[in-house]
Amino acid sequence: MQAVVLAAGKGTRLRPLTEDKPKVLVEVDGKPLIEDVFDNLLEVGATEFIVVVGYQKEQIIERYGDEYEGVPITYAHQREQLGLAHAILQAEPHVDDDFMLMLGDNVFRANLGDVINRQQEDRADAAFLVEEVPYEEASRYGVLDTNEYGEIVEVMEKPDDPPSNLVMTGFYTFTPAIFHACHLVQPSDRGEYELPDAIDLLIQSGRTIDAIRMDGWRIDVGYPDDRDRAEERLADDTSTESDADSGADSEPPATAE
Repeated sequence: MQAVVLAAGKGTRLRPLTEDKPKVLVEVDGKPLIEDVFDNLLEVGATEFIVVVGYQKEQIIERYGDEYEGVPITYAHQREQLGLAHAILQAEPHVDDDFMLMLGDNVFRANLGDVINRQQEDRADAAFLVEEVPYEEASRYGVLDTNEYGEIVEVMEKPDDPPSNLVMTGFYTFTPAIFHACHLVQPSDRGEYELPDAIDLLIQSGRTIDAIRMDGWRIDVGYPDDRDRAEERLADDTSTESDADSGADSEPPATAE
């Protein structure tokens, strides 16, 4: 499956880390964000990366060229940052069939493969990895509501009065129908073409979109503190794996008397 990576943002909230580089080249635990994204997508079978670039795009293109770990990279150019739906449309000429979509500023250690598996079922037109957050934080995200079957029935971008505490995480799978929906989206109050508005159009047209609950964790690296949190979480995971490998939690060997 092809994988679209959105990597055009300036990362103004990440300054000073983005003073001289695009957001996706900010390093977390010694690795640029976009490389962590690539590695996650490779693990779930990405056959091609379509990277939507914009701000200081030359740095990304010069660094990665036309492939990463043997998987080809195609670049699509978003000359103005006008929202996620607009960014997705830049990839449209390069997408052949169902595809993955990941935001380039998220660090995931989660069940991405479950989303891919659901997309490959005939009944699903799209599938999203979702997570529960405290209700007081839900208005910071794209919030969704589901029916009894786990199908998404409503999506809202940063609502004042969220209908649930279930939010989108930044990993999705779609059929090419999403492009038609993105073409129909009108600018929001903040002048951007919002992805939740395009998703809502899919729902209204009768498409089936499934919510897959996240098993694991992810951090949206929007501020310098988020980068620090991601590094701490990765260090904790590494420490836990090391303890498991060394048998730290197992019974000590018996000794001869």
